[in-house]
Amino acid sequence: MFDQRATERSSSTSPHLDRKRVYTSQYNAMVRAETLPGRVMVLDTTLRDGEQTPGVALSADDKVRIAQALDDMGVDVIEAGFPAASSGEQEAVRKIASSVSRSRVCGLARCNRKDIDVLLNCGLDYVHTFIATSDIHLKHKLKMDRSQVKARAIDSIEYAKSHGLTVEFSCEDATRTDLEFLKEMHVAVQGAGVDKINVPDTVGTISPPAMEYLIKELMTVTRVPISVHCHDDFGLAVANSIAAVRQGAQQVHVTVNGLGERAGNAALEETILALMAFFDVETSVDTRKIGPASKLVSRLTGYPIPGNKAIVGANAFAHESGIHVHGVLGDPSTYEAFGPELVGVQRNIVIGKHTGAHSVKEKLGEYGIDLTDEQVAQIVDKVKKLADSGKGVDDAELVALASHIVGQREAKNVRLKEFAVFTGINTTPTAVVSIEVNGEKKTGTSIGIGPVDAAINAIKSVMGNDISLEEYRLSAITGGSDSLCEVTVRVARCGGKKMMSIGKAVGTDIVQTSVDSTMEALDRLYCRKKEQ
Repeated sequence: MFDQRATERSSSTSPHLDRKRVYTSQYNAMVRAETLPGRVMVLDTTLRDGEQTPGVALSADDKVRIAQALDDMGVDVIEAGFPAASSGEQEAVRKIASSVSRSRVCGLARCNRKDIDVLLNCGLDYVHTFIATSDIHLKHKLKMDRSQVKARAIDSIEYAKSHGLTVEFSCEDATRTDLEFLKEMHVAVQGAGVDKINVPDTVGTISPPAMEYLIKELMTVTRVPISVHCHDDFGLAVANSIAAVRQGAQQVHVTVNGLGERAGNAALEETILALMAFFDVETSVDTRKIGPASKLVSRLTGYPIPGNKAIVGANAFAHESGIHVHGVLGDPSTYEAFGPELVGVQRNIVIGKHTGAHSVKEKLGEYGIDLTDEQVAQIVDKVKKLADSGKGVDDAELVALASHIVGQREAKNVRLKEFAVFTGINTTPTAVVSIEVNGEKKTGTSIGIGPVDAAINAIKSVMGNDISLEEYRLSAITGGSDSLCEVTVRVARCGGKKMMSIGKAVGTDIVQTSVDSTMEALDRLYCRKKEQ
């Protein structure tokens, strides 16, 4: 039986991780290596290596928004891009450097003076410079020998240091480089004044035990902090990063959501949580900001977060089984490794064929609906029958079932009487709505960043400032430009006691369907408001 006390340590090692809500195995403490550093620096390369994800192209403004989220999260270094790549990249790097206050900002540069000059012109004081060292790269890419590569690296580092830059150097494809030559390179670049040496697993070809061996060997000749940059070609980027830290690496390169070339890089959220939760290794990252940053990056890059993604996926804290739900509601440690609030996300009770009474009661309680045990049993029976026939039940349908059983929905209290939205090129989206509330007609108007936003803002202006949109979900049901869409919204009213409600509508027009679903949710909310 696991001893929970073994992993419920005080939060003194990190101001952001409440260890009383971390429930990892006590065996982790038994394999703590003496070479583990007390603190690890975090270099986030979402804006450089992450943007090299196929299909991702971020605008300068998008990059600034992500950089500000990373800065707010507390990462030590933001790799803002590769300035020599284009004038647009230089503009973005300049904007990023001037928009953050806590994190240091660095740029990537090849081992040549021209790249370093471009970086200096961007106002940066930190360069990450690199050159390949594996025989594969020397023969097939660089057409250079080892002595030429070493000379190029030394010249670039000395040039950068002469201009006052902090220098981090990488032997590209380090994990396929001859060990003695790799050590020789580490000694040479230290002689040139390098500040950090990064060890990239460029093609993701090393295993965790081999990474431990490599870092242990490199530590015998390396006096400056060692960093690691791991790729996920074999799904081992996070494991390799942790392995390197176990042997003394003091910095990890990561990307939000594991974005990056090919299979991606070590995911920030997984690497940070693993180091902090398993080994008490401190970082500067405020873990509570991880969830929101993950969603922001997903939205701006267009790369969805897989439902089963560790830490931040929709299913990471989702529970359907009646046994699991019962356990989690009694004590989260029964079926969770740590509390979702530690990474800024929420627990989700899923309704399905494995659902039990506790799940239904807890889920409906979120919407302020209290039922008798007999009524809950009726709903569970209906849910299971629907699930057995292949029909899923979402929150809106569950609320509708409950409303039908308790007879709450005999008449509408909130009705949409009139609605119009105006939008177009060089036109601020504007909406006008007329709503009848218990027979009294009210009219409101508002603007928004799009027609849907304007329409919902207009509705909120009529219904009161205490109404907030908690969730908006749009999905296509059929294909084609005239396809049906389904919109689900969750709204809340903040007062002495916060009440939530949900609505769903299906239609061909996204704006109208969004309005219909919002009105459905408000009608439900208004019914309960009257009752209370």
